[in-house]
Amino acid sequence: MEIFMHIIVLVKQVPNTNEVRIDPNTGNLIREGVESIINPEDRHALEAALEIKQKTQGNVTVLTMGPPQAMEVICEALAMGVDRGVLLTDRAFAGADTWATSTTLGLAIKRIADFDLILTGRQAIDGDTAQIGPQVAEFLGIPQLTYVTQLEVTEERIVVERIIEDGCEHVESPLPALVTCISALNTPRHPTVAGILQATSDRAHVEVWNAADIGARAYDVGLLGSLTQVVRTFTPKEARNTQYLEGPPAAIASQLIEAFRERNIRLGD
Repeated sequence: MEIFMHIIVLVKQVPNTNEVRIDPNTGNLIREGVESIINPEDRHALEAALEIKQKTQGNVTVLTMGPPQAMEVICEALAMGVDRGVLLTDRAFAGADTWATSTTLGLAIKRIADFDLILTGRQAIDGDTAQIGPQVAEFLGIPQLTYVTQLEVTEERIVVERIIEDGCEHVESPLPALVTCISALNTPRHPTVAGILQATSDRAHVEVWNAADIGARAYDVGLLGSLTQVVRTFTPKEARNTQYLEGPPAAIASQLIEAFRERNIRLGD
């Protein structure tokens, strides 16, 4: 029996850099001159969705929140094989923390309404909070399965393997559910040339929604809807006092033990 599934993938456009630069005057991240990409772990969520689509004859919707240029990540997702894109963009969304962002995404998903599974990356490289997926699941009142490295879906259930601190565990959940993916899950495909040409020329499958479209109240989204605010961003200054011990091993050991005692560091029995 064929299974028809509708999968929603949450993606974010992030700066393509491992070096975060901060403006010393404003405390804001410097994004000028830095290429923007799909958040790396979100690409693994996209790949998982497309693999499920191939097995179930389903369809995939990609959803992102950001400025108008975030349309780029939707076009890339369409070029990979996604069926539909939704961009949430509105000045009212600006300044959102994870709580307000999750509320916005949750309201959009409620408007989409008919879905079986939500996939997203574990966390974004520009925030590293890993809060969006779980908070969206809580907003929608559906099960959440996080840090997933393997998954298998049936018509009504999903079975996953997820990483935990001391190893891994297998979890089974009814659908609909939300899954956060890590890089060990799969190897994301690249967009095809034909897919890129189709995505850039045909915007019929992309919808742009604002706050009114999803029924968002001003005090629930953006800066007004945020429970936290960034007061100051700065690069910490490192100050290290390094002492080098020299001599034969026995002498170094004696010096090290004495240094521990001076600092009231207790040694094991």
